[in-house]
Amino acid sequence: MTTLTDSLTIAVIGAGGKMGMRVSNNLAKTDHTVFYSENSPAGQQRTLDAGRTITETPDAVKDADVVVLAVPDLALAAVSALVVPLLKPGTVLLTLDPAAAYAGLLATRDDIVFAVAHPCHPSVFLERHTPEEYADTFGGIAAPQDVVAAIESDDESKRAIAEATIKVIYAPVVDVHWVTVKQLAQLEPTLVETIACMIGGLLKESLDEAVNTMGVPYPAARAILLGHTQVALANSLNGDNPFSDACLIAMDYGRESIVKDDWKKIFRDDELDLVLSRMLHLDTIER
Repeated sequence: MTTLTDSLTIAVIGAGGKMGMRVSNNLAKTDHTVFYSENSPAGQQRTLDAGRTITETPDAVKDADVVVLAVPDLALAAVSALVVPLLKPGTVLLTLDPAAAYAGLLATRDDIVFAVAHPCHPSVFLERHTPEEYADTFGGIAAPQDVVAAIESDDESKRAIAEATIKVIYAPVVDVHWVTVKQLAQLEPTLVETIACMIGGLLKESLDEAVNTMGVPYPAARAILLGHTQVALANSLNGDNPFSDACLIAMDYGRESIVKDDWKKIFRDDELDLVLSRMLHLDTIER
């Protein structure tokens, strides 16, 4: 039985893609035995340019303890259908996003352990010390981040293997938080894409409006927006300072003008199914 003191055999499928390269860059620094599989010509070239050998998928996965599917959500159904029948019993199959797993699109086998892990990305409150940490806004290079993960197994040894792999591919990792697949899907996309990323896009639109419509000089508008965004997050999420009474009035006006009264419906199961079906280009989520 493989233990955490052993060197794992890990296969990366989609090793030359955006996430595949990030995952592979970190795995290449370890003592694990890693096989890199990539089908696209451009991805193959990136893999070769990084000094890695490309292995055909059947050979890459046949003896793997962990197989990482670093492919886009829309490809997971087809790729998992190809890969899962080739795996030895007990292999941990790790995907990097919960959408396909929650939607039931992955090929299944009773003797395979399915896991999913998604990076939190470095926190806005992270204490950074080096230029490399400041430059690493995405994570996985220099800035520490947490990871949220789910696994469909009660076998603690398989969870330990999954966690060890997760801590490598997303390194440096502070902590891995374990939830259910459904809970991970509720976090990503609902909490962080439907809400947080949408708000980020809205901030950019607001900056453009202040500059292009109101005529405020761009450096002034950007400077005040970035500073106040940090203050808004620190006050709201970290409890650093109370908002002034006048600010609270303006915040209420903003909520009345921008936010729908029923916005919290996005946390319902049927709304989660709706957004995931759109993301995965499905008519509906069938379970």
